[in-house]
Amino acid sequence: MTMTPTRPRTSDDVVDAVRDVLANRLACRHMARFGPDASLGTDLALDSLMTMNLLLHLEKDHGLVAPEKAITTRAAETVGEFAALFLEEDEDEKAAPVTISALSAPHEADRREGVHGEDYYKVKVHCFISCIADAVMRAPGLDERPLFFGVWDAPFVTGDGSVIRYHEPGMEQDFFREWAERLYGLRIVSWYDAHRSIDDNLATMRDLIARRTEAEDVMVMLDMVRLPERENLLNKDPFPHFVLLERTDDPETLLMRDVDYRWEGPMARERVEDAIRQPSVEGGYIVDRSATRAPSPDDIAAYFEASFHPRSNPLFDALRTVVAAHVRPGGDLAALEDAVADFPLLLVRKYAYEHGFAFFWRALQRDTASFMAWCDEIEALVRGARSLNFELLKLSRSADPASVGAVNDAIERLDRQERAIKDGLAEAFAAWQRSVGPLGDGIR
Repeated sequence: MTMTPTRPRTSDDVVDAVRDVLANRLACRHMARFGPDASLGTDLALDSLMTMNLLLHLEKDHGLVAPEKAITTRAAETVGEFAALFLEEDEDEKAAPVTISALSAPHEADRREGVHGEDYYKVKVHCFISCIADAVMRAPGLDERPLFFGVWDAPFVTGDGSVIRYHEPGMEQDFFREWAERLYGLRIVSWYDAHRSIDDNLATMRDLIARRTEAEDVMVMLDMVRLPERENLLNKDPFPHFVLLERTDDPETLLMRDVDYRWEGPMARERVEDAIRQPSVEGGYIVDRSATRAPSPDDIAAYFEASFHPRSNPLFDALRTVVAAHVRPGGDLAALEDAVADFPLLLVRKYAYEHGFAFFWRALQRDTASFMAWCDEIEALVRGARSLNFELLKLSRSADPASVGAVNDAIERLDRQERAIKDGLAEAFAAWQRSVGPLGDGIR
């Protein structure tokens, strides 16, 4: 039975409801630490999936409709802060993307302020590209941002059209690898051989790590589920992920550099190798950056055009197909939740647009205010997609076809938002082309 939606009278009402759901619905093992000041992550170990389940049960069992901030952001650190979100009024949704006009700001560029400096937060959105970007950043004066062109639409797996997966065994990185070599003069060689045994591959990896030079990085894919002390906020199992490995003075300890999650530290060799042995993962590269160089404008333009799809948004196109596959006669709405389980991971890639705008804004000496306005539009897209993910979970669990129309409307709205962002990026690319001279035939 679903409760009629109500507005809580006090924060204590919400806290009591949260206590009930965690204890009786989600079997939280840390209820001894529960209280208004308890940390959602550290004390109660709530990952993103458990938080979504909490919100669903609060609505179904207690009639507490999830506020937008609780779905789309990490606006609360404690139970009390989480409860307070239910007492706030949701902000009105934007009817349409705003018009953003960029201004020339050479004074900002001269003073290395805002987007022209190095202090603004650089998002990490793709583990393979983040590892390659780290190699580029080690060369003085090189800008790694062009590497992220196209990551917003990076390949994913759709199977027969009924699922969305961010990875499958054997998935190659050739497109990004070949462009990174062409752009920056890197040499990126796959050392992992799927036709050989895992023991043989581990022996190769150990040898590469032992012989690694200062101009080389050893990259490997492992399953982060086998390293529970590391981040897995999306509760992925398995969780294929590329990291960099180096030797230490202790032969039984490796230095693991997780560039994508901005972490590095010593890890027991045995545990790292166990995470590499998992059947869910395979892959590894040696990155030689001894001949790293700045990319030419021609190559930057060619890469942008090869990776930019101005007329389509592959993720939302795929999502339409997946929803339709589960709604049609013979489909299984209850299976939709699992089918879109990787959607939250894929939507994070949309933050790569920030790198595109930043590169062109810096090259064109445009103002930081207009750059930040585009960042706000990108954030609105990601938040809207997180809200859509919540609606997809509700649709799957209710199996109510009447909710499909609202879900499809949300997909269309997000599709328009992303097209507007691409229009803004296309304008910046065209302006950049004019600033450096004729390069190719423009966006097709």
